[in-house]
Amino acid sequence: MSTATHDTQREAPAKPTTTVGKAADYLDQRTSIGVAVKEFARKVFPDHWSFMLGEIALFSFVVLIASGFFLTMFFEPSMALTRYEGEHPASMHGELMSVAFASTLDMSFEVRGGLLMRQIHHWSALIFMASIVVHMMRVFFTGAFRKPREINWVVGLLLMILGLAAGFTGYSLPDDVLSGNGLRITDGVVKSIPLVGSFLSYLIFGGEFPGHHIVPRLFTLHIFVIPGILLALIALHLFLMVLQKHTQFPGGGRTDKNVVGYPALPVYVGKMTGNFFIVAGVLTLMGATMAINNVWNYGPYDPSPVSAGAQPDWYMLFLEGSLRLMPGQGTEWVIGGFTLPLNVLVPAVVVPGILFTFLFVYPFVEAKVTGDDREHHVLDRPRNRPARTGLGVAFLTAFIILALAGSNDLIATHFAMSINAITWVFRVLFFVGPVFAYYVTRRICLGLQRKDRELVLHGHESGRIVRFANGEYIEVHTPLDEQERWLRVNYDAPAPLTIEPKTDARGVKRKGYASDKRWQGLSRFFYEDRVEPVTPAELEAAHSHGEHDELGESERPSVEAGAGSSSREH
Repeated sequence: MSTATHDTQREAPAKPTTTVGKAADYLDQRTSIGVAVKEFARKVFPDHWSFMLGEIALFSFVVLIASGFFLTMFFEPSMALTRYEGEHPASMHGELMSVAFASTLDMSFEVRGGLLMRQIHHWSALIFMASIVVHMMRVFFTGAFRKPREINWVVGLLLMILGLAAGFTGYSLPDDVLSGNGLRITDGVVKSIPLVGSFLSYLIFGGEFPGHHIVPRLFTLHIFVIPGILLALIALHLFLMVLQKHTQFPGGGRTDKNVVGYPALPVYVGKMTGNFFIVAGVLTLMGATMAINNVWNYGPYDPSPVSAGAQPDWYMLFLEGSLRLMPGQGTEWVIGGFTLPLNVLVPAVVVPGILFTFLFVYPFVEAKVTGDDREHHVLDRPRNRPARTGLGVAFLTAFIILALAGSNDLIATHFAMSINAITWVFRVLFFVGPVFAYYVTRRICLGLQRKDRELVLHGHESGRIVRFANGEYIEVHTPLDEQERWLRVNYDAPAPLTIEPKTDARGVKRKGYASDKRWQGLSRFFYEDRVEPVTPAELEAAHSHGEHDELGESERPSVEAGAGSSSREH
């Protein structure tokens, strides 16, 4: 008896030959990073222009970090006094100013490329905030915050708030008249907080305003603390986006169980790379050709100069406008020896608190009044959620009114109008405008939904009037193709919540009925007025026309009648 053994040796994989391949293989053998890269490479991303808004925010942040690194090497965050001896600008020569302001002038006129970098940095900050706001508007109006993305919505809001903080700490650093006035307002807002306001102001400024420590402290926050938290939240935001399936706009073949688009590698990464260079190029062009924040026009900080035209960057104008609209007379109360300055506390703390609280809690409130705990990966058309779209437009209306109110002095000087009249108009609009905007937007959305129903049931008007042999006139409509029909019928129209009776079978009052009743009332606010999507039965009935079905597209009508003829829809 004999035995034979056959050694079957598996063929070894081919060794990489290029330098990049060898480096990648070396790294993969020690970290298994190839698995993550492979998984990411197969990640599918939808192709829609609105998804670029988040990319613009990310790329603007990259430009912010790069330009900020350059500026950090030349800026001196000191409030010690010095006399400026630089040649440019001539108006500042010999002026007494802080070292922070003097280093800003040196950076602008003595450092090669310094002014360009300052302006790129400032424009990047403005575009960064603008892209975040517009991106969040897209997320809100399309319902991209629904399960499972509520956490990412909160992360996005935190990014926006930190962006506001980064902008405020940044434009306060030069210690010029404009930034000093902004810090003076901040000091007043902090001091308006009951009981602890004075102590907080002393802690922040290191003594009485302005003190000698605020610029170094803002510098630390601006270049270290806030960017670090921003980087962590951006990483979390992107991680959650990759971990969850990407949202996609409704259309044929797109469901909550798939994603229609292009793979990350090489298509999407190639597009992102191109977009980055476009964003960086545009920001560089803006920094080179569009002057912004020329601090030498304002001069070093001095509390005495006060003039029209002193506004913060656009994203802080709503807070400025809120302060300008609040009446002063009769709004300071003394309670128990403590002054309660409602003329500062309400516009600077309460109003922004209400606006941001609305944004934070909205996804959870909508989920509660909808009674829907499913995962959603297909976006809503704004018209199909009239209440949400109306609330979003009302929120934006209030924000725009406050921003315009923050420029009431410029409006008055440019148009030769009374600033008091402008202020009163904005006060009325702040309360009336959002309500009017909500009502009009809601009615427009419901009208568009009814128009969609009409299109699905009867098709597009072709402009053709035909007559049959029996003398009957009909209007020939062009039916929708499958993609158009899918877009207009594939949505949900939630009904208001139904709750259990007030008492049980034994007549005992049910616990929690009052809370359920309140949620039901809120649900009616959202969904009492709704337009149901067309059902298959309705579609079949609308397309059944008896002998009219025999009329084909290629048939010529017996008689074509002009406009104004008596007709019947086909």
